Amino acid sequence: MRLYRPLVFALLPLFAGCQVFTDKPNDPLANQIRLQGELRLDAGQLLFRPCLEQRTFLIANDGTTSIAREAATLFSDGADTLFADVRGRMSASKQPNVDGQLALSEVYRVHAEGRGCDDPNFKRTTLQANGQEPFWSVSVSGQGLVLNRPGQPPLALPYLEEQLPEGRLNLTSEANGERLELWVAPQRCVDSMSGAVQHLSAELRLNGDVMRGCAYFGGARAN
Repeated sequence: MRLYRPLVFALLPLFAGCQVFTDKPNDPLANQIRLQGELRLDAGQLLFRPCLEQRTFLIANDGTTSIAREAATLFSDGADTLFADVRGRMSASKQPNVDGQLALSEVYRVHAEGRGCDDPNFKRTTLQANGQEPFWSVSVSGQGLVLNRPGQPPLALPYLEEQLPEGRLNLTSEANGERLELWVAPQRCVDSMSGAVQHLSAELRLNGDVMRGCAYFGGARAN
């Protein structure tokens, strides 16, 4: 026994080490899905119908997101339905006349105006940013960056992307005589004209001019 016991205790650190390396890290996005669709209010409850589907889901109001407040503001302006781009976890619901419930973890955008389910560019866009007064928009995809401004043709530019702490991004481009920087941060942002809510704030610096706006991740970005 005296010869056997030291051998057993000598092997314990090895087994403990194996346990450390075989444990799987928790994935915060596990069992979650990103969906786009129609949001409507029925008897004080928010109902969500995904694009091109007939299923209806009750939005679970657990305080994780502020979608109830955002939707209430837009509905108060006279909208009957809203477009919502969200991420969450589906589950069963005991409530009649619905196909389940959707517990949200992220609200990418909510708006009453503009393209929703019929946006042909969403799936290939990684980032979309826009601002008002003056109007500008930046569309980013795997093919490059496109800057749109009133009275000027779309300007396609190559770009470099830098990921910064706290979920921030910096996109830079210097070509065709243009010096462009787009700074993006995870911060609730409201469009000053339409009232649309997006999950990112944006700042465009173009040839020394600074313009502010909002942004959201497109369907081509894993997030």
